[in-house]
Amino acid sequence: MNSWWIKILFVAMLVFLFVKYAPGIPVSSVVTQKSELFSVSGEGKVTVTPDVALLNLGMSTKKNTVKLAQAEANTVINSLTKALKEFGVDDRDIKTTNFSVYPDYDNSRIVGYQVNINLTITVRNIDKVNDILDKASALGVNSVGGIQFTVADDKLKELTKEARLKAIKDAKEKASELANLSGMTLGKIVNIQEGSNRQYPQPMYAKAEMAVDSGANVQPGSTDISSSVTLFYETR
Repeated sequence: MNSWWIKILFVAMLVFLFVKYAPGIPVSSVVTQKSELFSVSGEGKVTVTPDVALLNLGMSTKKNTVKLAQAEANTVINSLTKALKEFGVDDRDIKTTNFSVYPDYDNSRIVGYQVNINLTITVRNIDKVNDILDKASALGVNSVGGIQFTVADDKLKELTKEARLKAIKDAKEKASELANLSGMTLGKIVNIQEGSNRQYPQPMYAKAEMAVDSGANVQPGSTDISSSVTLFYETR
C-alpha cells in the first residue's frame, strides 16, 4: 500500500516540475495577408522662367612658343575675370574648367603651340548675360561654348515640391477613375515610389562673333521641373 502511494506522489511531483520548469510549447499562428496591390503612376510639371545662366567662355591662341601663347591667353582671361567682377559676379561663380597646351605640327615638326583656357561662369543676375557676352567678345574671348539657363537651388527645391504634389494628385485622380471604370474598390495607400525629379534647362550654343556688330541677344526661355510618382493601393 505504501508503495502505491509513493508511486502516486512521484508521478505528481514529476507533473508539477514539468509544468513549472518545462519550456513553453510553441504555438504556430498563420496570418493571412492580402497581397493584391493596385499601382498607378502620376506626373507633375512646373514651367518657370530661369533665373541663373551658366556660361562657358574661353580663349584659344597659337604662338611660336608656349610662353607667348600662355601670356596672350592669360591677358584675355584676366581681363575677362576683372570685368565679370565689375558685373557683380562673385569669385565663387568663376571657375577654370580647362587649361591645355598642344604643340602645333607641320610635317611632324613643331612650329608652335596652342593654349586653351576656359571658364565656367554662373551669372545669378540673368539680365546681365547679354552685356557680359558683349564685353567678353570685346576683350578678345574667342570661344563661347554652351549657354545654359537654369534655376537657383533654393527655388528649385520649392518648384520640385510643387511638381511632386501635382504628380501625387494626378496619380490619385487616375487611380479613382480606373477603379470606377473597372468596378474595383481601393483601400489605403500602402507604398509610394518617386521617380527621378527632372529639370529641363534650355541650352544655347553661340559664337563670340555674334557680339561684335549687333550685340548679343540671348533669351532664357522657359524651364520645366518635373516629378513622377507611383502609388500602391490595397484592393478589396
